Amino acid sequence: MRTKWNNIKLIALLLAIMGMYAFSNHRNNRKSIVKMKVEFEGDENLYLTEGSVNKLLIQNFGGLENVPKEKIALNTVEKAIEANEMVKSAQVYLTIDGELTSKIVQRKPIGRIEGNSKFYLDDEGKRMPFSSNHSARVPIITGNITGESLEDVYVILEFINEDSFLRKNVIGIHVEEKDNYKLKFRLNQFVVNLGTIENLEIKFSNFKAFYAKANRDKTLENFAVVSLEFNNQVVCTKI
Repeated sequence: MRTKWNNIKLIALLLAIMGMYAFSNHRNNRKSIVKMKVEFEGDENLYLTEGSVNKLLIQNFGGLENVPKEKIALNTVEKAIEANEMVKSAQVYLTIDGELTSKIVQRKPIGRIEGNSKFYLDDEGKRMPFSSNHSARVPIITGNITGESLEDVYVILEFINEDSFLRKNVIGIHVEEKDNYKLKFRLNQFVVNLGTIENLEIKFSNFKAFYAKANRDKTLENFAVVSLEFNNQVVCTKI
């Protein structure tokens, strides 16, 4: 009998807790949005501003402030933000005090294409439009730019972006034709003939060894062309 009474009290307690939760959840859903907040994660360079995000939301959903929480479909809001070409991903959530927060990860450009069409190439190898808010300081790609050569350029840019020396010094890639790529450096007049994208690790390792020695010997200004096209060697042409 005692066990039965304890079970009844336990069930009553659970029902009370569930009732309180349901009541609290209902009251919370009836509350309205009192504030909108936009946060950008990662890169400090803003290709998209808080104002433009708020404008996008207003265009899609009207004024969201004072709208009851229960009428906001967070997934729909996220998809609307992610439809913007500057956005990689978005997370939207509501706080207890009625703040609608949008956390946004922007796309990251790693190269600037200056061909018949002008655009950025992002870190996923996709086309990204220029932004009126910020201009990225990334290598400029020129020359005979095609779909195939652009795939190779992306491979080169990825390699450059992962190496601190190359990321600091390479300011341009020129496409002579498919499988024939040239690099331009920030502080030096010589051109680096890279050739194909095969054996990039070996090519750049050899180049950095050459660069360190020539810089030490103060002879970098003596060269017009540095070729990495040949197997495991650096061939230089003097001015």
